[in-house]
Amino acid sequence: MSSTQQKIADLEAEYARTQKNKATAGHLGLIKAKLAKLKRELLEPERSGGSQGGGSGFDVSKAGDTRVGLVGFPSVGKSTLMSALTGTFSEAAAYEFTTLTAIPGTLHYRGAKIQILDLPGIIEGARDGKGRGRQVIGTARTCNLILIVLDAAKPMSHKLKIEHELDGFGIRLNQTPPDITFKLKDRGGLGYTELVPQTQGMNRDVARQVLQEYRVQGDVLMRGDYTVDQFIDVVESTMAPKRARKYIPAIYCLNMIDQLTIEDLDIICQMPHHCPISSRHHWNLDGLVEMVWDYCSMIRIYTKPKGQIPDLTAPVVLHNRSPTVASFCNRIHRGILSEFKYAWVWGRSVKHQPQRVGKDHVLQDEDVVQIVKK
Repeated sequence: MSSTQQKIADLEAEYARTQKNKATAGHLGLIKAKLAKLKRELLEPERSGGSQGGGSGFDVSKAGDTRVGLVGFPSVGKSTLMSALTGTFSEAAAYEFTTLTAIPGTLHYRGAKIQILDLPGIIEGARDGKGRGRQVIGTARTCNLILIVLDAAKPMSHKLKIEHELDGFGIRLNQTPPDITFKLKDRGGLGYTELVPQTQGMNRDVARQVLQEYRVQGDVLMRGDYTVDQFIDVVESTMAPKRARKYIPAIYCLNMIDQLTIEDLDIICQMPHHCPISSRHHWNLDGLVEMVWDYCSMIRIYTKPKGQIPDLTAPVVLHNRSPTVASFCNRIHRGILSEFKYAWVWGRSVKHQPQRVGKDHVLQDEDVVQIVKK
């Protein structure tokens, strides 16, 4: 065990034996800040250039409209699921670590091209570099959605272990970024404002302790009720944008349900964000693909050249986070927006059919757009 890992273990032990109350909130926040700094040191790529230690991920170019990564322990059926979804051959065998690199494939659904990555199986300690874990999780950080493949017949503790490994690498599953504003400044001390009462341990003293540990000062604006860990995430992301936390949706694929009884299936169906499947027998793969579509928040926009009927065969796929006419133009070509005058839109996003709109108009699924240039 390295000295950094030993320090982390000592701090975690101190945190576990410290009583949790208002009097110790500042001290606990300080411990968490020290832990976050030490864990960030472990995640930094090794300067010696070792390929095993770095966290840059596999060299797989992005393709299609969105990217989905298959993550899980060895021999849980990731390669079989990959072949069933995309038709791309990914070697599957009865022994562990059959897949040794990232294998890409393409899933065609509702006119969208979804890139699926079959990643090598991870093991405990992956975030520390074991079993090429940093490369696997580093590639997972580039995905729009993570499919965590689990063997439904094995203990659900495997789910917690994978979540722990991903969390240690800065991936926050099925969470939204905290609405906290933190602005660094050179002088003036701490500026702390709460717009909502804090009931999860955050207060001015905790914020001061955390920022003292990082040896920075700034203004903090809390727009919601958040934990110390979420505040530390914001501080870390502000100080090291390249290591910013990634908030990625995830679906838990409970594979091999053909080995379960109906009673067992009823129990595991209580898990949130789950989808029971059998990749070998192709059970419920349609339901999984539908969940992938919903979790990626994709919408289809059709183009209409002037004087022609709309092209309904090749939609332009946008993510539902910012589906404006401007993002639609940029998705087609970066140069269109500079020549943009206005657009005609048919569909659910407008009251009249068609309706003239500007570049900031928000589109909805299956709208038809005609661009008018200057």
